[in-house]
Amino acid sequence: MKKDIHPKYNDKSAVICACGNSFSVGSTLDEIKTELCSACHPFYTGKQKLVDTARRVEKFQAKIAGVKKIAGVKKGKTAKRAAKAATKAAKTVKVAKAAKTVKPAKAKITATSDAKKTASKKKEEKKKIAKKTDKK
Repeated sequence: MKKDIHPKYNDKSAVICACGNSFSVGSTLDEIKTELCSACHPFYTGKQKLVDTARRVEKFQAKIAGVKKIAGVKKGKTAKRAAKAATKAAKTVKVAKAAKTVKPAKAKITATSDAKKTASKKKEEKKKIAKKTDKK
């Protein structure tokens, strides 16, 4: 073994847990700080304990509280659909009132007169074709 390249080994390094429990082990460190030990770990104690090093539980609970707060103000799908249907119904009523003011009879007359013109043109074409076939 080479000299002066290995760390110093301590036979009695102190291990201190977040729960307050402490014991000694052999290690290259003088003091070791842990979050869990056999005295407070749920597997050994049988008690459920939330271990949260990155504040995940607190963040999640804050997120849920925010969602509940928004849910009281925010409309649901059915309320949105009912409001949309009401505005659509109001628009159709306005369109129906506007349609009553326009005289549809004139529009029908022009449409029927156009149809009559095309029908008369077709009859004339048939007569011309009939005359041509009679001549042959």
